[in-house]
Amino acid sequence: MANARALDKRRKSIRNIRKITRTMELIATARYKKAMDRAAAVTAYTDRLSQIVNSLADAGTEVRHPLLEQRKNPKAARLLTLSSNRGLCGGYNASVLRATMPHIGELKSAVSNVLVDVSGKRGINGLKFRGIDPNDMYQQFEDQPGYDEVEVIASKYLELYVTGQMDRLDVVFTKFISTSRQEVTIETLLPFGSLDEGADKHAQETNTQYEFQPSAESILEEVVPTSFKAKLFKCFLDSAVSEQVARMIAMKGATESAGDMIKQLSMTYNRARQSQITGEIMEIIGGVEALEG
Repeated sequence: MANARALDKRRKSIRNIRKITRTMELIATARYKKAMDRAAAVTAYTDRLSQIVNSLADAGTEVRHPLLEQRKNPKAARLLTLSSNRGLCGGYNASVLRATMPHIGELKSAVSNVLVDVSGKRGINGLKFRGIDPNDMYQQFEDQPGYDEVEVIASKYLELYVTGQMDRLDVVFTKFISTSRQEVTIETLLPFGSLDEGADKHAQETNTQYEFQPSAESILEEVVPTSFKAKLFKCFLDSAVSEQVARMIAMKGATESAGDMIKQLSMTYNRARQSQITGEIMEIIGGVEALEG
């Protein structure tokens, strides 16, 4: 049987680890709530932008914009993968990488020039380990990505697309659906998606009440790029929320496992201690009998 002192030392170490994992669980829970509120607000914003574009279309405007045009025979594509900078979040990053690798193969079979961009240290290291050398790498995003930082990336993609240096942009991210459900999703953001995607269908019934000044075309020039930036920002926010949920669940599981280990070690320690005490008593009795004899 294991030494009682060694068991007690191990039990104390696990108790310290349990305190750390419990603290990390609480921190992830607080960050998750803040990130979820931001993601919900941006969802409403992107839906409203889609409604505006729908209003332009229903007003009789011939909707034309470079970001909306489908390009035949695309020659250059870009893939942006969103991962985390830190670990201890379960299978969050592994799921993103599992979706990224096959999609890279699909893009390379359809497009001659494919570049991969990655956000997050875990994704960067994971792709390098798999033999993929990322083109652009971003490590500045944490649990609260800022719109200004995402807008810089979005503006770069818009310029590449408009100037013909890029014909397609796909984003791999973890879409937040609910606390119990997050799905790794691949979305094509350029060329820009369907005009009515994410729009409120009830709002379409009142489109005829709108008047556009100075014109629907000039409004469209502003709305479409802004809507793209908002959608890319929402991808970053969804990834941040999903990361905190994954970390919260992982740390909760680690805390519960540590508690179970402490219970098992306590039982083993008590048996070892009892056996040790019994042995010491038998030695004392044996010594007394030897002296009496």
